[in-house]
Amino acid sequence: MEQSLAGRSALITGSTSGIGLGIARLLAAAGAKVMLNGFGKPEDIEAARQEVAALSGGVVPAYSAADLSDPAQVRAMCAEAEAALGSVDILVNNAGIQFTSPVDQFPEAKWDAIIAINLSSNFHAAKAVLPGMKARNWGRIINVASAHGLVGSPEKVAYVAAKHGVVGMTKVMALEVAQSGITCNAICPGFVRTPLAEAQVGPLAQKHGVSEEVALRDYLLAKQPSKRWVEVDEVAHMALYLCGPGSGAVNGAALSIDGGWVAA
Repeated sequence: MEQSLAGRSALITGSTSGIGLGIARLLAAAGAKVMLNGFGKPEDIEAARQEVAALSGGVVPAYSAADLSDPAQVRAMCAEAEAALGSVDILVNNAGIQFTSPVDQFPEAKWDAIIAINLSSNFHAAKAVLPGMKARNWGRIINVASAHGLVGSPEKVAYVAAKHGVVGMTKVMALEVAQSGITCNAICPGFVRTPLAEAQVGPLAQKHGVSEEVALRDYLLAKQPSKRWVEVDEVAHMALYLCGPGSGAVNGAALSIDGGWVAA
């Protein structure tokens, strides 16, 4: 039976490409009205909007260019989504950035930016949409965390700190809404096949003097026992499940989708 989200509205951050766009496509195909958010070339953003529209019967999604490092812009985006869509029934906090460096060399500006976008924006967006969800006694908040929300890796201090914070925040929100029709869960992907991730393979192959196949298996996916990418659609289907009627008892969970990474 196909999942139906007819009558629901979703705001997905960081959704002009990658995981966010994959989730937007699937939610739209299930009948939800959506708002996209993210950066990119205007023609690429328009192409993403038209792609989503084609899956939703021609309904072109709303779009916000909000900079999620700015709390005021996050709040304005949520208000804009409520005006454009009629409500925000589903919030998917997906936007994120990355930077790697040892702790003692980690630029403070990079730390501040990663915490602001990967962690604080989730809080500001959830705070903005929760009153409406409570008034309607229904809502789904999905925080896209990471395997790094459950385990650590060297040279990723800000990213790991932020994603651990996302998982902790998810638990608190879930406890607070546990007796309502609202749920809050975190999805924790491993390495997902996106253009940005795939672009890392070539440089790794050159660095280690191996083929791209070996670089992918033995270096990039070294911690992922499946030795294959997690596909965008696999993450999107998990998000779709969490939005559907059969997921109401799933609350406060950090759901791994990482090819066995955190099982090791």
